[in-house]
Amino acid sequence: MTAQAPAPNDDDLLRYRLSLRMGPVHARQRLSIEQESEQRVTGRDHRSFHLENLTSAPGFIRTCLKLSGLFGRGQTNSRTLRTIEHPFRIASLPKAFEGFRILHLTDLHVDMDPANLEAVIRQIEPLEYDLCVLTGDYRKLTWGPVDNALEGMARLREAIRGEALAVLGNHDSIRMVPGLEDMGFRLLLNEHRVISRDDQTLYIAGVDDPHFYKVHNLQRAGDDIPEGAVSLLLSHSPEIWREAAHAGYDLYLCGHTHGGQICLPGGFPLTLDANCPRALGRGYWRHNGMQGYTSPGAGTSVVNVRLNCPPEVTIHVLTRGPE
Repeated sequence: MTAQAPAPNDDDLLRYRLSLRMGPVHARQRLSIEQESEQRVTGRDHRSFHLENLTSAPGFIRTCLKLSGLFGRGQTNSRTLRTIEHPFRIASLPKAFEGFRILHLTDLHVDMDPANLEAVIRQIEPLEYDLCVLTGDYRKLTWGPVDNALEGMARLREAIRGEALAVLGNHDSIRMVPGLEDMGFRLLLNEHRVISRDDQTLYIAGVDDPHFYKVHNLQRAGDDIPEGAVSLLLSHSPEIWREAAHAGYDLYLCGHTHGGQICLPGGFPLTLDANCPRALGRGYWRHNGMQGYTSPGAGTSVVNVRLNCPPEVTIHVLTRGPE
C-alpha cells in the first residue's frame, strides 16, 4: 500500500502562492520578520520603540484625552475629511498625461473606526480621477488577524473606480496580498507598472515597507525603467527620500506619518514616527530634483482622534511646465 503525502495546510498554500507572486526569498524574508515581530509585540518583551506596537498605548492616550476634554472633538475631527488637490509640474511629462489625475489614499486603517471608513467612501465617490494609488497601512494593528482589514478594503475597493495600485505599510501583513489582489488591488512589491496613453508612458514603481520591515528594494523596482522616462515612486514612508532621489525618480508619494495626527496648535506634530526631516512630514517637498508629497492620511492609528491635523484624500494633478 502506497503512503499518501499529507494534504497541504493553509500556511503551506499561502507560502506557495506568495513565493510564486513575489519570489521565494522576499516571501520567506517578509513572513519570517512578521512572525518574529508578532511574538515580540504580543508577549515576550514589549520593548519596541514603535508606539503603534505597544499594546498599552491606546488606553493611555485615550484616557489622557478624555481627562483633558479633547477626546470627543478629536474623534469628530478624525471623521471629517477634506479633499486636497495638489499640482505636480513636470517639464518632461508626456503630452498624453497632461492633466492626469491621481487619487492618493494612505493610512486608512480600515478596521480602526467604521465611521471613518464610511467617511472615506463618501469623500471619494464624487471625485474624478484617472488612477488610484494607495501607500499602505490598511490594518488597525501591527499584528494578529487580517480578516477585518480585508473586509474593509473590499468595501473600499467597490468605491474606487478603475485601476488601483498599492504598496504595503508597516501595519500590513504579507498574508493580505492574495486577498487584496483577488479583490482588484494591484500590489507593487518592489515592482513597477507601466501606464500607457496614446503610445506614451508613465512608470509607477512601488516598494515594500521601508519603515519597520525594511524590505524595500529600489533597484528591483526600477532597474527596468528607461533612463529619462517620467517615473513616480510609491512608498509607505518618506524615509527613503534620499535613495529615491538619487535613483532618479521624478515624483515620490507616501504617507505613514499621519502628519503627526495629534498636533499642537498651528499643526506642529509631537511626533512623526519616521526617520526623516520634519520638512518631509506632511505635504509637498523637494529633494535633489525630485518632488514629493507626504499625505497626512485619511485614517487614524493607535486612537481614532485627530487634533490640529485634518485627515485628507489627495488628488495629484500632473501638468507640463517648469517645476
